[in-house]
Amino acid sequence: MSPENNQSSANDFDFFIGEWTTRHQRLKERLAGSTQWEQFTGTAVMQKHMDGLVNLDDNVLEIPSGRYRAITLRSFDPASKQWAIWWLDGRNPHQLDAPVRGSFKDGLGTFYADDTLIGKPIRVRFTWSDITPASCRWQQAFSADGGITWETNWRMEFTRVR
Repeated sequence: MSPENNQSSANDFDFFIGEWTTRHQRLKERLAGSTQWEQFTGTAVMQKHMDGLVNLDDNVLEIPSGRYRAITLRSFDPASKQWAIWWLDGRNPHQLDAPVRGSFKDGLGTFYADDTLIGKPIRVRFTWSDITPASCRWQQAFSADGGITWETNWRMEFTRVR
């Protein structure tokens, strides 16, 4: 998306400032034809930093195999009007994957990256949607065919605590 058509700003994620409960749904296997979803809960606390150009969430995930923590780091580039988003998983604290990059338009945030899954190249897509003062939705999808078809493999429904 070219910057002149991009509606994104450093305030895009202001809706997410604060404390949230999270209801997760995650496919047990990705890009394997799985239809089995595991469900679990969690929490997230988001704060802005660096004069609003960066924000961080501290996440607690109560997955079936045990609790873990993760950080989401988002950074906004005013020149390109693009966000970069990284996930730092507490179970692999020295690994940061390539960020998804993207922007918001008409209330929908869409972010993409190239990655690998089990040694094979994939496209990754994050979306933020259904944003209200009290709730929002995040989804992750993978594509093994360069973005022609997508498999949604993780959904988070957020409800504001305060």
